[in-house]
Amino acid sequence: MVTAVKRANSELGCGRLEMRLTSDPANIAAVRHAVEELCERKAGLDEKSTADVGLCVNEALANVMRHAYDGALNKPIVVTAECQEGGIVVTIRDWGNGVNPESLPEKPFNPLEPGGLGLICLRRMLTEVSFVPQPDGMLLIMKKAKAPAKPAGDKRPKPERP
Repeated sequence: MVTAVKRANSELGCGRLEMRLTSDPANIAAVRHAVEELCERKAGLDEKSTADVGLCVNEALANVMRHAYDGALNKPIVVTAECQEGGIVVTIRDWGNGVNPESLPEKPFNPLEPGGLGLICLRRMLTEVSFVPQPDGMLLIMKKAKAPAKPAGDKRPKPERP
């Protein structure tokens, strides 16, 4: 079950989203869609950046459920997403085993074996990722900056060469 609390910050013209859920994988899609909507409508991220954030939220939640909670379906997770000037910050807080993925040896990627893509996605698709150990779990902080605006440039079609 996902409980969402949406708050808009009119001063910044942006928003904040807080979702409390259980570690049931059936909750992942609703959280991903809510974060993507915030990215698109309030944070001003382009389509690719929004998709990157959505995929990373999906992967991070799946990893919390699989690894921090060892597949238990009823453990708490809190996801927040907040627009900041120039992008979005998403946090995922769990009360799991507290293992910091950054402290584990990097697993070589093998496309023939399942798993191992979550951390790769986070590192390659986000602007900044940090794991902050808590006394009773882990806090993941993910940041995505807006893509730089493309110069307006000349919109006239280029003449064809003979």
